[in-house]
Amino acid sequence: MEVSPCSAHLHLQGSSLMLVLMVASAAIGGTLQYGYNLAIMNAPTTFIQTFINETFLERWDIQLEDYQVTLVWTIIVSIFSLGGLAGALIAGPMTIRFGRKKCLLLSNIFLMSGALLAVTSRAAKSFEMIIISRILVGINAGISMNVQPMYFGESAPKHLRGAISLSSAVFAAFGVVLGQVVGLREILGSEPYWQYLLASNAIPGFIQLLTLPWFPESPRYLLIDRGDKEACINALRRLRGCEVQSSELDEILQEQADTKGMRASRPWELFTDRSVRWQLITVMIISSAMQLCGNDSIYFYASYVFKEAGIADDKIQYVSIGTGTCEFTACIMHHVSKHFLANGWYGLLFNHYISWMPYLSMACIFTYILSFGMGPAGVTGVLPTEIFNQTARPAAYMIAGSMMWLNLFITGMIFPFLSELSEYCFVPFGAVCLLSALYVGLFLPETKGKSLSVITSEFHKLNFKGQQRTCPSKTQAQYQLGEVCLSTAL
Repeated sequence: MEVSPCSAHLHLQGSSLMLVLMVASAAIGGTLQYGYNLAIMNAPTTFIQTFINETFLERWDIQLEDYQVTLVWTIIVSIFSLGGLAGALIAGPMTIRFGRKKCLLLSNIFLMSGALLAVTSRAAKSFEMIIISRILVGINAGISMNVQPMYFGESAPKHLRGAISLSSAVFAAFGVVLGQVVGLREILGSEPYWQYLLASNAIPGFIQLLTLPWFPESPRYLLIDRGDKEACINALRRLRGCEVQSSELDEILQEQADTKGMRASRPWELFTDRSVRWQLITVMIISSAMQLCGNDSIYFYASYVFKEAGIADDKIQYVSIGTGTCEFTACIMHHVSKHFLANGWYGLLFNHYISWMPYLSMACIFTYILSFGMGPAGVTGVLPTEIFNQTARPAAYMIAGSMMWLNLFITGMIFPFLSELSEYCFVPFGAVCLLSALYVGLFLPETKGKSLSVITSEFHKLNFKGQQRTCPSKTQAQYQLGEVCLSTAL
């Protein structure tokens, strides 16, 4: 049946409106929190370090050495990553039991508890409360970073899946910018208000609690995990703004048939399943490289980086906002996947010898962040949704999230000490970028516009190379942009 341009336009308009509202509601308390909680720790660095020293002096009459203060501060910053690791590990079982939407809502329990500890830590004269707060906030971010891309990937139509999935990276980058702006000395980044800065992450979480319950659950979860066809159709109808397209429902039904009688995979089972061997290797390498490339360490320790680059102290907080703005701009401008660029360290080589070199160093760092936003930031989160089926997806996200958070913890812990290498501190990150780019170019199939069955068949060639074996997944009818919206009588 032919469809008129008018009806196609109305379909896209209705679909886009509901999806945009759902994306904004989920992401503002989801990946936005990840970026926000990376950024807000930079502004109060000096104030919290002073607070740590004063606490030790008052309790135990001990004056800490500079390296000891740096160590405690590094633990406060990096413990967020271990909380994220814990969140990634519990996200899988939570999504299976509660669903994608309810899991996002429940994760706010950790966030609100962490915010309460942060805001009262100064009055209680306890830096330990800040550490516990960062763990709880990390758990919230770890759950959100796993569940939100899954929720988006399972809810968006195929022709919008890339754009909707990219929004996770856009909101994470926006969270960085927002955190850097709120952390300005003129707002909450001054000495009297740093405890309120650490607790300000409760506001996006509160907005999510008020808005997300009004949106539907993931249609794929409703049909494949819960077996509720009617709820799936209703969710699709609301998300698309029209009646359900038969081809889209057929694709979900086919995935349900392929996984019928199969329970959700456990993470350790994926390691012994040869049919997903290269999918698993791929998400582990790319998730690790996303953190080992050093981009997020810049947000953790922007003051260290720019001070070493030769930027004046009174300008650092404003220059830091440029780092978040770069990634945010790159995510918005993203059209095609880019490989890693690793030249951000180059200008640091001569910053002590040439007067204008600090500004070239700053430009190189911005270029480095732009390349990150145009590549791994937009691709990594959605990759498990695109290459794993419904039963393996939660476990795949647990593994990918664990690798991401573990490596973020490692880079967060070593970066302050690595920065002592001065102009060479980014060399190890450059090596990671180069090796990761080679792997992506050689082994990752293109996923754009392809159904899960087609992607699976391409990985099948790698998983069973040299063997004659029929791939269990069959290519199904493809969802085409502009197909007529048909009433589905089931």
